[in-house]
Amino acid sequence: MQPKGQIISVQGTPIAIIQQNDADYISITDMLKAKDGDFFISDWLRNRNTVEFLGIWESVHNPHFNYGEFAIIKSQAGLNSYKLSVKEWIEKTNAFGLKASAGRYGGTYAHRDIAFEFGMWISAEFKVYLIKEFQRLKDEENSVKKLEWNLQRTLSKINYRIHTDAIKEKLIPPLITKDQSGTVYASEADLLNVALFRYTAAKWREKNPDKKGNIRDEASLEQLVILTNLESINALLIRQGLPQNDRLQKLNTTAIQQMTSLLSNPTTKKLNR
Repeated sequence: MQPKGQIISVQGTPIAIIQQNDADYISITDMLKAKDGDFFISDWLRNRNTVEFLGIWESVHNPHFNYGEFAIIKSQAGLNSYKLSVKEWIEKTNAFGLKASAGRYGGTYAHRDIAFEFGMWISAEFKVYLIKEFQRLKDEENSVKKLEWNLQRTLSKINYRIHTDAIKEKLIPPLITKDQSGTVYASEADLLNVALFRYTAAKWREKNPDKKGNIRDEASLEQLVILTNLESINALLIRQGLPQNDRLQKLNTTAIQQMTSLLSNPTTKKLNR
């Protein structure tokens, strides 16, 4: 696959950058155009300091570096008869700090560490501007990534809120109907069931034949808390002499209020984690 490239401009010279194996490689073929005179990358490779630097870099980053071949090359570096191409360097030493690329972004590329060193061979000023432009590119990429991350985070929050609201709608008791408020319930337990769950125990079993437990076995933590409160409130209302239909309406309103309050309480959310 052709590596995806980007272009930076260093002192008016367009320079391509590609990524391979999650590492940035800068075109030293492009960089060479900024050097005055007729020079070749092979001229840079003839320099003994260059060979020593490349050898040290590969020894740090490349576990498959061929030290035997490197020693031979190092012994010849600097001699008038010494000549080495990038292709020969890669093939003999198994190096990956330099790469030859074909296609749209063709040319010789160097890992950014090596490219910065190559920039010094062009000029100290060029190296400084190269690092500056490269860092600007990386800062822009990080800004885009941060924006994308914030967008994903915002979407996750929205989805969580939608999910949470759906749960709330499921838990918050519905208002009882006129028919329900006018019905006489055989037990106070069923009165509380209707106020909180909308159904009597028998009606719930009829609607949930696959459930093993009863209506209260399937209740959530919040529902159980409110059920306990409703039992106390109902006992007080009975002492006050309120008829069953009036008590049902009051209990249902109380259940809705308390569930709404519980679901919006941060402490309750922590208990459910």
